[in-house]
Amino acid sequence: MQLQDILKLAFEVHRVTEEKIGVIDDLTRRTNTLSLNARIEATRAGIQGSAFAVVAQEMSEFAKEVALLSTELRSAIGSNMARIETAGERMMLDFRGARFSDLARNVVEIMDRNLYERSCDVRWWATDSAVVDAVCSQDGSNVLAHASNRLATILRSYTVYLDLWIVDLKGRIVANGRGDRYPGLCGTDVSSAEWFQKALKTQSGDDFAVCNISRNPLLEDAAVAAYSTAIRRDGDTIGEPVGVLGIFFDWEPQAQAVISNIALSDDEKTGSRVMLLDAGLRVIASSDKRGVLTETFNLKPDGQKQGFYTDGRRLVSFALTPGYETYAGLGWYGCIESTGSLYANVAND
Repeated sequence: MQLQDILKLAFEVHRVTEEKIGVIDDLTRRTNTLSLNARIEATRAGIQGSAFAVVAQEMSEFAKEVALLSTELRSAIGSNMARIETAGERMMLDFRGARFSDLARNVVEIMDRNLYERSCDVRWWATDSAVVDAVCSQDGSNVLAHASNRLATILRSYTVYLDLWIVDLKGRIVANGRGDRYPGLCGTDVSSAEWFQKALKTQSGDDFAVCNISRNPLLEDAAVAAYSTAIRRDGDTIGEPVGVLGIFFDWEPQAQAVISNIALSDDEKTGSRVMLLDAGLRVIASSDKRGVLTETFNLKPDGQKQGFYTDGRRLVSFALTPGYETYAGLGWYGCIESTGSLYANVAND
């Protein structure tokens, strides 16, 4: 039997007991009425009714004792039900808070596993001969066309990306994989972009750069997770940088799919908001799609990596990313905010 079933049973016992006490109270009132009528009739009968008057008096005393017992019973049950209510609410909150914090961790873990693969992709593709030749070869347009075709082939298999860019050391895009969707990008200067500058600072081909989720105006202002690394001469892990490869993860649909598939019941989803928060507690994904990239959520982890707390009528459950394999994560949180009284839901079922 689940805790919620036990609480429902307790409320049913309380309801039935109150109902029966109500019956006792009604019988007591009727007994008092009969006793009063009996005393009146005994008085009219004079001496002949004196014995009957004694019985009527006893009936009255009996009714008083029953009424007192009824009052004491109602008070005791009410007091104990209040304690059950308090304990039940705390237990329900603890159970749901712990479960929701586990689900919050699951959300951020799934996202990090996904992004770990992106960090592998960028380091792998940067060693592709077509990518290296695009920034090293003197052969011109044929080499760049071949590189663009190679990127397009990758994108047909890896549909989670909006585009892949090969950039020379001056910060000019020389090839991209979706020239049909994003025409005219070649020749565009992206040297001021954070992902480009961070990629040039990587120490070896084993390193990569990743930036916070942001909107990219060159990709129709879509929200992206940008991963990048230096393209190195001959594709050698310790070769000198000759360019940069930037890959742009299509953030919104992928993140929305992760938080929408969380294991919550339909009732739980109705009263809950599932979110991913970045290290600055900015909302980067939300089940209700509100505040994405604009809202800072007032999370209070209080130094904990995982946990939950109540704030008024809100239950806030959270978990800090644990990272995945060699991907340390970006300090993101999974977070579930639920509202309403859990105890009231049990009491009113």
